[in-house]
Amino acid sequence: MSVLFLSVAAAVWFYVAVYYVFFRSSRCCSSAQLNGRTVIVTGSNTGIGKATALDLAQRGARVILACRNKEKAEAAAFDIRRTGNSQVVFMHLDLASLKSVRCFAETFLNSEPRLDVLVNNAGVMASGHTDDGFGMTFGVNHLGHFLLTNLLLDRLRQCGRSRVVTVTALLHHLGTVDFPLLDATKDLVSGQTTRDVFRAYCNSKLCNVLFTRELANRLEGSGVTCYSLHPGVVYTELCRNISWWQRLLLTPVARLFFLDPEAGSQTVLHCVLQQGIEHLSGRCFSNCTLLEVGAKGRDDALAKKLWEVSERLTGIS
Repeated sequence: MSVLFLSVAAAVWFYVAVYYVFFRSSRCCSSAQLNGRTVIVTGSNTGIGKATALDLAQRGARVILACRNKEKAEAAAFDIRRTGNSQVVFMHLDLASLKSVRCFAETFLNSEPRLDVLVNNAGVMASGHTDDGFGMTFGVNHLGHFLLTNLLLDRLRQCGRSRVVTVTALLHHLGTVDFPLLDATKDLVSGQTTRDVFRAYCNSKLCNVLFTRELANRLEGSGVTCYSLHPGVVYTELCRNISWWQRLLLTPVARLFFLDPEAGSQTVLHCVLQQGIEHLSGRCFSNCTLLEVGAKGRDDALAKKLWEVSERLTGIS
């Protein structure tokens, strides 16, 4: 009995240690209200995006749910409006199509007079290709958001003291950016295996960090600041495209250890709302505190080259 008790106790303490060291999330402590402000949150029909949109709506913001799935987004908008804020609007955005990104930006700019915060939240970990022939993960997680941000920059500048917040991941440490491979295959990986899909995700998260760094350099003095962030290890629909047997293995672990979307949204909200971090534009956060990114994520030359290549790939150069 004593051996069994000690084994159970050890397992419990191991769980607690792992949870508090790796998965516990700090909370955004800002009491800021956003009445009269407009916010776009991509991928906000579910997960971290929906939790973020809900909190910002509760603070009085006009919230644009920029999503691909109309049915799910309108259901999310209905749920969020229960806060009493009727200014929650769905606009169609498919980040896997540069044409859709352009259509979204045109619709937004023609209908909305201001933009105070852009939250680049949507993300996928999937095989396949975008409508434009890019690797799906690279195309959605980086290129789609790169184009969207650039198309909306003038409106952000007009509002002053606005922010661009981009969700990345600690897995950026494992990422690389192979420009010759990108030129040859329109992707940062050469295959479509499970390992390639994982590597593509890591690479795209490094691109998010580099994008934010270069964006900050280009926006210096404009009043627009930008931040990337690791939201924690969150149980969301990110892996909905993996195989059934992989989901079968992952789901019990995810339910036991991972954060829920509301907890995962806290660092996003910190980057959107916290005052006094403007001098940290271009930096990355985790658990509502500054995070030191990997060496590749601090490479200004790499960030500049990625920006220039992304301009060419999206046709805005």
